[in-house]
Amino acid sequence: MSKRIAVVGTGYVGLIAAIGFSDFGNQVIGVDIDKEKIDNLNKGISPIYEQGVYDYLDRNLKSKRLRFSSNIAEAMRESEVIFIGVGTPPKDDGEADLSQVKSVVKTICKNLNGYKVIVLKSTVPIGTNRWVRDYIKKETNSDNFDVVSNPEFLREGKAITDFFHPDRVVVGYESEKSKEIIKDIYRSLYLIETPFVWCNYETAELIKYANNAYLATKITFINQIANLSETIGADVKLVAKAMGMDGRINSKFLHPGAGYGGSCFPKDTNALAKIGDKYNVDMSLVKEVIHSNGLQKTRMVKKLQGLTGALNNKCIAVLGLSFKPETDDMRESPAISIIKDLIKNNSIIKVHDPKAMDNAKKIFGEKLIYCDTALETVKNADALILVTDWNEYRSLDLNTVGKLMKNKIILDTRNMLEPEDAKSLGFIYEGVGRK
Repeated sequence: MSKRIAVVGTGYVGLIAAIGFSDFGNQVIGVDIDKEKIDNLNKGISPIYEQGVYDYLDRNLKSKRLRFSSNIAEAMRESEVIFIGVGTPPKDDGEADLSQVKSVVKTICKNLNGYKVIVLKSTVPIGTNRWVRDYIKKETNSDNFDVVSNPEFLREGKAITDFFHPDRVVVGYESEKSKEIIKDIYRSLYLIETPFVWCNYETAELIKYANNAYLATKITFINQIANLSETIGADVKLVAKAMGMDGRINSKFLHPGAGYGGSCFPKDTNALAKIGDKYNVDMSLVKEVIHSNGLQKTRMVKKLQGLTGALNNKCIAVLGLSFKPETDDMRESPAISIIKDLIKNNSIIKVHDPKAMDNAKKIFGEKLIYCDTALETVKNADALILVTDWNEYRSLDLNTVGKLMKNKIILDTRNMLEPEDAKSLGFIYEGVGRK
């Protein structure tokens, strides 16, 4: 049966949830304090770049199943279910900042006008859902509500696909009443036999952190193997391929590069390490993953220096700014670390990205030269560094690139190009984990 849902927060988590739940047939209000963003969303303008988001947004706005509002209190009073999808960014010490979550919870307390199911989709530390339950009960002197933990596992660039075809749905709950309501909301996924993991709050909270920390560990492991491969003369692409053939390992996340980034892996590994400290549990492996990932980003500039010599006044072309392809998100992108190091070395930096240019301008302002095309970026460059593996960079016309560049040097941090093709055209080429 259709439910009336409020989704608080219209970032990646909240917006995809609002679109998805409305497409399932529910009546959804997406809520945000940013009135300009809300106005744009009601016009069908998305604040994020994500494959398929415009089609689903347009369809559900026209069907009247979806609308957006900046009146949080009103949306809460009108709804049976309230999803919290606000940000939990890291504090300076790595611990998750729950100030936005707590603000939403306080507003819920003031607008609890009947039975509600309050669902946390935001990634939160262990114990947060139980705190939310206890806090609301204390502040309202009522138990006419339920709290549910429903962490998301969306990949940026594939978020729409992941929402409608998830590997599993994790739900931490306490009452059968709330369980049945969540089943109703996700009825469309039940019909396609999507696995559901029903558990307590703490298990659901930890699943999310454990999932992301493991994937970050896998990336860090193959990066260390890549660094060793360079030293001993092995080819990490073949090493990773052979490892991936082992059914116990599989090939996903075995792609070496400049280190992981994005809105989840850096934040969640740091938060998990802090949770371990809080409970006096050894999380040394996770801490080493965090440390090693930082070293991997720094290593890329050192590799570039090895190819070009001193970077002072050298013109460096950077292709790829987002932390991964098919998104405009630059949060914790390796490109940021690389560019900052190049700035420290007084390099002249020309950049291009198919989607992330506006975000780059917000971060770096006038410190960079922003180019409309990849070929414009490489013109008169002393070296080219490929950072994000957008498909258009895989098919670069190296013959033309070589004619445009001042010096024919390529550092390919994602192993997108064929080394022999580059070398046959006179390039000094270096990848990651391949000599």
